[in-house]
Amino acid sequence: MCDNMNMKKIGILGGTFNPVHVEHVNIARSAINELQLDKLIVMPTFISPHKDRAPAPAIDRLNMLKLAFKNVDKVEVSDYEILKQGKSYTYLTVEHFKKSEDCELFFIVGEDMLVNFKTWKNPDRILDSCTLAVFGRQDVFADFDKEREYFIKTFGKEFIRLSYQGKEISSTKIRVYSEFSLPTEFLPQGVSEYIKQKGLFAPDKYQKFIIDNLPYKRVKHTADVVVCALKRAKELNLDEDKVALTATLHDCAKYIDYKTVEGFSLPENVPAPVVHAFLGAYIAEKVLGVTDKEILDAIRYHTSGRANMSTLEKLIFVADMVEEGRTYEGVGYLRGLYEKEDFEHCFRECLKEEVVHLINKKQYIYEKTLEAYDYYKQGSN
Repeated sequence: MCDNMNMKKIGILGGTFNPVHVEHVNIARSAINELQLDKLIVMPTFISPHKDRAPAPAIDRLNMLKLAFKNVDKVEVSDYEILKQGKSYTYLTVEHFKKSEDCELFFIVGEDMLVNFKTWKNPDRILDSCTLAVFGRQDVFADFDKEREYFIKTFGKEFIRLSYQGKEISSTKIRVYSEFSLPTEFLPQGVSEYIKQKGLFAPDKYQKFIIDNLPYKRVKHTADVVVCALKRAKELNLDEDKVALTATLHDCAKYIDYKTVEGFSLPENVPAPVVHAFLGAYIAEKVLGVTDKEILDAIRYHTSGRANMSTLEKLIFVADMVEEGRTYEGVGYLRGLYEKEDFEHCFRECLKEEVVHLINKKQYIYEKTLEAYDYYKQGSN
């Protein structure tokens, strides 16, 4: 960091911004004030190396940022990474701006990014050009002392901890709710209108099937399962588009009478609460054209579970139980495990909760559920 007190102080706030929301604006204002920046460069990535799902077109994300920040002093919306195209690597971006601007440079990240910083490409070169400025996140609990010790030991550098505590607002949730034609909040003035005008995040044929065939409450549940499942999809090495499609269709047959569906044959001894899962797999394949066996199995067993489940099956089973709209006794414990603990442990606890619930209600327990419980109860599978 330069000691020249007359040198300009410039910050960079990067991201996919898919779409930009009000918390991005709040973070920007706070960083400008706390770091006493002369300028903050807000920059959308062309392709993020950290995310798999294709974002909205780059020009639209850029235009939404211009709308969101048009009345914020000292902010410059940059198209540098978009014009470069390809994957947007931070080390190349900060090196570019360090060379082109005579400045003291700060790169602004959330504490979740601080924890993952060691996995970024050439982190040492990033810190040669700038100082990380880290804001807090309500849904993340980084050990700042541990991270600072790691930074000093590994890079010989420190980061700045900003006082701002970011609220839990998710671009993923805004996008998914838009795709299911649900009301969205937290969009800056003009951005919501732009999304509607351009038809961004419009329902595809699968989401439209859900909207047309399920009541509002179940559509919202479906959207919340999609959001929930996507939170851990990448960590579990699952394709995010595949996860989103599976979660979208998991309840697609919830309100269809299986006796009216030509060609469908219900296996023996399937209890009433599980029928929609088997019928859902049939509808997904025969009506909606889904051919991926893993997706169909995840839909088929999302309520009952079974022995030897795939990771996708487990994820949909868990997300269906812990999405934010669930309110049953004990869901807070399970949701906490999902957010912060080992996923396999969370899955086993969810399976146990289902069996205990059925026992307490003196309800019939489907054989597949018992097989799953026996298979996983030792925690060795």
